[in-house]
Amino acid sequence: MVGLRPDTRLRQCRWPALAPPFDAALREAVAFVFERFETWGIIAAGTIVRGNPHPGSDLDMVVIHARPRRQRIQKRFQGVPAEIFVNPPHTLRDYFEQEFTRARPCTAHMLNTGFVVFNGHAVVAQLLREARAALNRSPQLAAVDLTRLRYAVADQFENAFDMLEPDPDTARMLLTGAVQAALRYLFRRAGRYLPRDKDLLREAAALHPKIGLLTRAFLQTRELPRQATIARQIADLSIGARGFFEWESPLEDVGDQGMVMATPRPA
Repeated sequence: MVGLRPDTRLRQCRWPALAPPFDAALREAVAFVFERFETWGIIAAGTIVRGNPHPGSDLDMVVIHARPRRQRIQKRFQGVPAEIFVNPPHTLRDYFEQEFTRARPCTAHMLNTGFVVFNGHAVVAQLLREARAALNRSPQLAAVDLTRLRYAVADQFENAFDMLEPDPDTARMLLTGAVQAALRYLFRRAGRYLPRDKDLLREAAALHPKIGLLTRAFLQTRELPRQATIARQIADLSIGARGFFEWESPLEDVGDQGMVMATPRPA
């Protein structure tokens, strides 16, 4: 497909059924991409493409191109905001691995749920297969890493409880962060990918209905003592702790480079 004019490539595109103004916005965005990049593939993703847009929705576009450069572009087309992620194939593969480690498969999710607007190279189909395989992997933490994460969440709760008397506003802020961390811990404990922030409460409630109900009660009350009581219940159910608990990481060999070894002097 190298060397084809943008209008020729536009005729080779497939288009999802979108309502105005999203349909015209996508076509304008694709034309913009063809003018700027030696494009091998374009995948449109996000709530607009999935058919459930809201007033704040934007177009997400993954652009696969032939050059060893990456770029992120945020631009409006027909008044619709678009986020365009331009990458060569090897960078997308790096993202698959990095996001697996963080348990947040954003790139793989966009490719797997998106609509292939332009397919101009065999690598597009290969990357789609790799995205599906990435989503099917289980991001299970090793036992020691899960314990380390559990302790970090327990520490957040402890910090929040410490501030209940001296600074209630700080306590409220810290409690909210600790509850969010506890919800995320549920997914790491289950060996599952972390949902997007805006899906966290809904998916946590599906994973653990009682914690979901408690979290909604926590968010709906404005009384700090009541919030603290509910937060303790969430901590007990999610991490089984509210602060310090005893644990040990493995003893690791870190080498002796640069260390000055003290030699005992004879008596």
